[in-house]
Amino acid sequence: MRGLGIQFTPLPSEYRGGGCSTIDTIKLLEIGVPTTNLGAMSCPLAKNFAAWARFAVLPAARQYFGTEAVRIETMGTYSCRSINGSGRLSEHAFANAVDVSGFVLADGRRITVESGWNGSIEEREFLRALAASACRRFGTVLGPDYNAAHYNHFHFDMSTNRLCR
Repeated sequence: MRGLGIQFTPLPSEYRGGGCSTIDTIKLLEIGVPTTNLGAMSCPLAKNFAAWARFAVLPAARQYFGTEAVRIETMGTYSCRSINGSGRLSEHAFANAVDVSGFVLADGRRITVESGWNGSIEEREFLRALAASACRRFGTVLGPDYNAAHYNHFHFDMSTNRLCR
């Protein structure tokens, strides 16, 4: 990843109780666009997230809004929790998931999943293009069309479920 201009720092492996862990994880420091709330991430998740930011988010902002994306806003990565409504641990419990909530553009506009999913034509097309691109990079991609719990964010993880909704 260093050859791609991505900077990161390795994190210590930890078993955190309740079946949760952060084993062989890193913290992304630089991926080409500032990103909020990134914590421990598995290496495959970090690699795919950085590629998605560079090769999907940046070009899509130029295409749909004619300006640069200057920040990706996330709701975080690692969190020891279950999948909503189930007893199974979420991929977040293994630092193998990230939730993306919005994007800030160079002209000051803020495009959020919550307001943009059914917002202007440009917002809708931008967010749907990013979700479609994510489906080619992540094992699971969930958004507002999946269920009410995802009304305000995209969930990306590296599971082998191959679910894109």
